[in-house]
Amino acid sequence: MHRGRLLVISGPSGVGKGSICKKVIEKKKDDVEYSISMTTRPPREGEVDGENYFFVTTEEFKKKIEENGFLEHARVFKNYYGTPRANVMEKLKAGRDVILEIDIQGAMNIKKAYPEGIFIFILPPSMAELRKRITGRGTESESVIELRLGEALKEISYLDKYDYCVVNEDLDEAAENVIAIITAEHSKVTENIYDMIDKYKEEI
Repeated sequence: MHRGRLLVISGPSGVGKGSICKKVIEKKKDDVEYSISMTTRPPREGEVDGENYFFVTTEEFKKKIEENGFLEHARVFKNYYGTPRANVMEKLKAGRDVILEIDIQGAMNIKKAYPEGIFIFILPPSMAELRKRITGRGTESESVIELRLGEALKEISYLDKYDYCVVNEDLDEAAENVIAIITAEHSKVTENIYDMIDKYKEEI
């Protein structure tokens, strides 16, 4: 059985990362699934433990940190968030591909913990289009939009730390490009090539 691939997806706010991930999983639901994060924040209305997040106490979270139980973790305001190592590894071992949508800081921590991951950066077609998408939300003031665009430029400077980049000009096309990356990665000649050669020898 082929081992699953961990797909780490990052990109600026407003670029459409979540929409791409959702579309990829819709198209590849038998092979690809989301990584479920763990958090100490209380569930919001409609959220389900083990589906949206793993909801735990601060004590439980800190214990897992001590046990090296996270691929990455961070404290955001008063709550902790993290990617449980065991949960991801079980899925990969079972041959499932796992998508982790995460910010750049988290992605760089994942790269240290699991360098075999496939790191994909989602880019906007242009900064003008990114501004249009953020403005289109209708929830941000002009000063916040300028702040987000400045942050986007800082994030884009990390592009060389990633394996692939996908420009999200058209959602369906961007999702297909991510799927093409997954297909290519599974077609790579890897360490199990010798097992494959032995299998062919046995069949002669």
